[in-house]
Amino acid sequence: MPIGTARMATLCLPNAELHEGVTWDDATLERVLGGDAAPAVLLYPGEGAIDVLRQPPSGPVTLVVVDGTWWQARKIVRKNPRLAALPRYAFSPPRPSEYRIRREPAETCVSTIEALAHVLGVLEGDVPRFEALLHPFRAMIDAQIACERALRGAGARHAAHAEKKRTKQRASRVPPLLTAPVTGSSDLVCVAGEANAWPYRSREVGEAYDDELVHWAACRMSTGEVFERVVAPARPLAPRTTSYVELDGPELRAGATPGDLFRGWRGFVRDTDVICYWGHYAPALFVASGGYLPDRRVDLRAAARDFERARVGTLEEHLGRVGLAAGPPLAPGRAGRRLAQIAAVTRRFVDLAARERV
Repeated sequence: MPIGTARMATLCLPNAELHEGVTWDDATLERVLGGDAAPAVLLYPGEGAIDVLRQPPSGPVTLVVVDGTWWQARKIVRKNPRLAALPRYAFSPPRPSEYRIRREPAETCVSTIEALAHVLGVLEGDVPRFEALLHPFRAMIDAQIACERALRGAGARHAAHAEKKRTKQRASRVPPLLTAPVTGSSDLVCVAGEANAWPYRSREVGEAYDDELVHWAACRMSTGEVFERVVAPARPLAPRTTSYVELDGPELRAGATPGDLFRGWRGFVRDTDVICYWGHYAPALFVASGGYLPDRRVDLRAAARDFERARVGTLEEHLGRVGLAAGPPLAPGRAGRRLAQIAAVTRRFVDLAARERV
């Protein structure tokens, strides 16, 4: 990436190597992961990560850093068991990221070169020394901002025409199922689901179970009618399921059976409904569990990506980027909160289509 910082960091650091890809063969990993004199450790946040400031490694290490978006980083670690098995270290940034030309997913997220400057300073016991890593980083950001301002000024006289053309192009990218008059909002049903899901790392060592649906929620856009069921898990709860789905263990275990869920759902859903959801995971798990969904469906995440012509990030990030307020949760737990957010995204597409018809 022209504005990526991994290459910049590699050029600044003697003995550093940059390896591009998603997976690597064993020979490559064997060579780069270091030997006994400097065993490899992975700079990667999450469950089980050690605070590098409080418990730094006791001797020299080979520091492995995964660069990319958070989605790409998770994929790389998941697809490379050798990397996933390394001891993990993480840190709390001493200040917010200076990466002003890119939106970070959270205040605690920083660029690769900022992470390296901080962690190497801790490992070497000389934080000021590695501040020099940030000099080219800051210069690159200043140059990008200056270039953007110059281009914006040069194109100001064309702004009205460009905006009109852009509006027409964007309106044509609203999913057809949300624009056709025969569909109408009366047939739009938003759905959200949550699962009892064991982490991939547990699966690698055989201490996990297949994902199972534990919560399903839906709302009919025309009437505001809500359908919601908690489903009792048939398998042991994963360590983080209760905190993730925002329902406690007793509430989950007292839930309905899958058969009760599907019978109640068939009384709510209609064959003519258009099912709207964010990402395919929840509806795919629902169908795989034995549930019924009408044929007409809209993946709002894919629709938003096509509409914006860019990655849209998480549901929360997309709402913030387009300035949408979701309103209060429509059901208990995380599914209820996400259902309100999915309804807000659906409503936005319907409104955009309606304005274009006018």
